[in-house]
Amino acid sequence: MPSRDALPPTPRRHAAFAFALVALLAGLAGCRQPAGVEARDDAQAAGEPVPAARPVDAVYVLRDRLLARDGVGFARVAVPPAIHADLRRAWRDGRSRWPLDELPLDARIPAMLAALQAPDADRRLMATFRRQFAGADADIDQAVRTLMVFGSEYVQRDPGYSADERDHAAQAIAAVGRWAIAAPLDDPARAQRFFSVLSAAAVRSGIDGKAGWPAFAALGMTQSLNRLSPFFATLLAQLRQQYGLDIDASLRSLHVSLVEQTGDRARLRLQYTLAGTPIDTLATAVRIDGRWYLADYVQSAQRSLGAAPPPGR
Repeated sequence: MPSRDALPPTPRRHAAFAFALVALLAGLAGCRQPAGVEARDDAQAAGEPVPAARPVDAVYVLRDRLLARDGVGFARVAVPPAIHADLRRAWRDGRSRWPLDELPLDARIPAMLAALQAPDADRRLMATFRRQFAGADADIDQAVRTLMVFGSEYVQRDPGYSADERDHAAQAIAAVGRWAIAAPLDDPARAQRFFSVLSAAAVRSGIDGKAGWPAFAALGMTQSLNRLSPFFATLLAQLRQQYGLDIDASLRSLHVSLVEQTGDRARLRLQYTLAGTPIDTLATAVRIDGRWYLADYVQSAQRSLGAAPPPGR
């Protein structure tokens, strides 16, 4: 199961399982490959998203950046400015790739791009698909069930997850697993469209997947996220069009309420519908320099920098 997978405890992680489906459909074992100047990132730029002024908005501002396909804005409002500045420097030095390391299969992102960017990538991927998946609905269902069990066990064992995260992950894994079992993942016509469109999007990103993570470091955090955002937008659109997984509908269904607040710490209740299944979970927000952030994101970002966790975590 992906490293630090977790759909928990924020809506951004809905996209996590969508990303994992690339591996399921492509059969990563069959498509493994051998192994500029950063854009202006001014806090005063026009239309710059503003961090949350209220605890519940710590979730809503992130949801809005996801719906806008704004990876750069997402990273900015997810952590305090000082941490964001540290992350940008760490990207350049190759010491961090947050927030990408929040995604499942994060270590496979360069290899996935390389596979999709290879000459005749869609033809090669379809050959793999036909060998492994086409018409094999029962086999796919069994693979999905195995991944559900393995993923749940992974989350329960990983000491990096809180009790809230484990509860949220269990609900999300079950919901997406039920969707995957019912989805037409063995349909060659849908897979052909999926791979063709996604391959073109990977090429348009301009990120050299074969160069691995050094290519991301050379581009820097802002440029890397700017280039990846359209790719992930295409992925989500294809999952909706070909397989009926509507992540945007899940994001729009999100309702966040304040459970309790004690000083600079607040408990939030998140309710939304994922793949037709109601999800009901809890999350923690922390106030830092007058703005609210999800504690999980701040902690993960600081951990990627080797820093201490946020106050009250």
